[in-house]
Amino acid sequence: MTSTQPTSETLELARQVLRIESEAVLALTEYIDVSFSRALSLILDCRGRVIVCGIGKSGHIGRKIASTLASTGTPAFFVHPAEASHGDLGMIQSGDVVIAISNSGESAEILNILPSIKRQGAMLIAMTGKPQSTLARDSDVSLYAGVAQEACPLNLAPTASTTATLALGDALAVALLRARGFGAEDFARSHPGGALGRRLLTRVRDVMRTGAAVPSVAPDAGIAEAIKEISRARIGMTVVVSPSGKALGIFTDGDLRRAIVNGHDLRTSEVSELMTANPRCISPEKLAAEAVEMMEKHRINQIPVVDENGCLIGALNMHDLFQAKAV
Repeated sequence: MTSTQPTSETLELARQVLRIESEAVLALTEYIDVSFSRALSLILDCRGRVIVCGIGKSGHIGRKIASTLASTGTPAFFVHPAEASHGDLGMIQSGDVVIAISNSGESAEILNILPSIKRQGAMLIAMTGKPQSTLARDSDVSLYAGVAQEACPLNLAPTASTTATLALGDALAVALLRARGFGAEDFARSHPGGALGRRLLTRVRDVMRTGAAVPSVAPDAGIAEAIKEISRARIGMTVVVSPSGKALGIFTDGDLRRAIVNGHDLRTSEVSELMTANPRCISPEKLAAEAVEMMEKHRINQIPVVDENGCLIGALNMHDLFQAKAV
């Protein structure tokens, strides 16, 4: 089997594509003006939802823009303009804002539904590379997404123009995000299945061990009893608690090894003599990610969970956090 090696000319063409597309995106910064501000206001004042439509490559870009808007606090979805003419126009209602994408501004499928969009009472934002086009003229706000040239050497295939439109959609979504005060926790709520969602939504109370799964002994317990409790719970420690339930200390495998090295008589010692007093604890309301940070910072593998009075209510170790995918 033979393979064709790319020529230096081919590689230079690839570099030229990136240069053309990056310059096309940068050029749009000059058009973040009063029209862009009006588009933001229309969407912020929208009582309904944002509907994005486009045909061909503009349709693919429109789907991405709708998805980005929806995930950053602006309810949005995509409607195919050809399907709109066959019933999907019912998805567009008074109070909605329609973002119509067409580089030429003359896409027949979009122009065919403009009268219906107007009759529905929806507002129209155009994204087009032709400010004098029919779409631009008939819109409430027209956003310029034109490019000097396509990256395609034939200057035909939508390349730089689709990249520029996508970037303009991102600019719109991010500006709306900031205007709405949409934060990381809001983002996590719309991405509960992702790593960010787990980090920002999972709290210690969601992953901690409770009840009989929490190892504990009294301060006057013998070392043998403490070892049995560590072995039973299989968490690498036992918490030493007062009669009122307060966490006084922890006794770990490491404490046991140090006691042996230091020559303590394990047959007569009480666990309170060998425990690590005043251990680092965490509240159940803390984020699981904060527990990870604390454990990594202080090089510990397990931690008691206490209430506002310092009473033991749970425990967790690094394995629990791995299982919860908080790490």
